Amino acid sequence: MARYTDANCRLCRREGQKLFLKGERCYSAKCAIEKRNYAPGQHGQARKKVSEYGLQLREKQKAKRFYGLQEKQFRNLFDKAAKRQGKTGENLLILLETRLDNVVYRLGFASSRKEARQLVVHGHFTVNGKKATAPAMELKAGDVVKVKEKSTNSPKFKEVKDMAITVPAWMSVEVEKLEGKVVAMPTREEIDTPVAEHLIVELYSK
Repeated sequence: MARYTDANCRLCRREGQKLFLKGERCYSAKCAIEKRNYAPGQHGQARKKVSEYGLQLREKQKAKRFYGLQEKQFRNLFDKAAKRQGKTGENLLILLETRLDNVVYRLGFASSRKEARQLVVHGHFTVNGKKATAPAMELKAGDVVKVKEKSTNSPKFKEVKDMAITVPAWMSVEVEKLEGKVVAMPTREEIDTPVAEHLIVELYSK
């Protein structure tokens, strides 16, 4: 599968806000948005009038990059959200939030979604006691995510044990056990992703 291999900070600058793609760096003075808060490229600082389509496209790109998905993955999730009852935009965000890689990130077991994907692929986690290596795995209320016993002594997870972790209301975490749980499916009010999902729906509905 094709992957974006250029500098992640360019993506944040293009969207004009932090997408938290670089873990701790995003919270430091080294963050690219803090240094150069304008789009990359020769014409990055030029003022441009954005069309309605342009606004819709930027929201889609922002959401896609925020969660680290490729276009085909994102479109497939949108189609899945459209088939469910309720608002398509909210369904889409819920599907994005309940991906295994995002849950691992939200639980504080990884400093970024990119790192979370890597840890999942390398087989460091179980879901309900079974090994899980698919970052796109959709979790449901009651699912338990835990660091595998063999991985608990790695420097990465020893560091996690010493951290004070705050998780969203729809999750719970036991840091000492390196274990987290999806207590309930998230509501739109509990998802802090800075995306206007209705613009994405309008874009794909054309």
